[in-house]
Amino acid sequence: MTTDAIWSYRPQAAPAGGTDLSGFTVTGADGTIGHVDREADHFGMRHLVVDTGAWVFGKSVLVPAGVVLGIDPDERRITVSCSRAEVKAAPRFHVDSETMDPDYLTRVGAYYHSLPPAARATA
Repeated sequence: MTTDAIWSYRPQAAPAGGTDLSGFTVTGADGTIGHVDREADHFGMRHLVVDTGAWVFGKSVLVPAGVVLGIDPDERRITVSCSRAEVKAAPRFHVDSETMDPDYLTRVGAYYHSLPPAARATA
C-alpha cells in the first residue's frame, strides 16, 4: 500500500473551498496538539504545519492531511486521528524549507502511514 492517501483529506474531512485553516486549533485523541501555522501542498503532499507551543519545546510539527478526521469551521477546530505522543514522535521538523524537501515529506508520510489503523484517517 502506498502512502499517497496520507497526503489527501478524506472526503468527509476536507475543508470547504477557500477556507484558511491558519489559527485553527488542532486536537488529537488525547488533547490539544497546537494551532495551524499554515497549510501547504508541495509535490502533491498536502499537510498542515502546526505550532505546538510549549509542549514540544515551542517547535512546529508537520501533520499530513490524511490524518484529519474533521474540521469544525465554527469552532475553528481540526480533529486528527493521532495522539499527542504520536505527533511528537514524527520525524523532526527543523526549518521551513523542509516542507519543500520531498525526501523529508516522504519520511513523514511513511511514519504516519505506519501508525496503527486507528491512528490513521486514510481511506
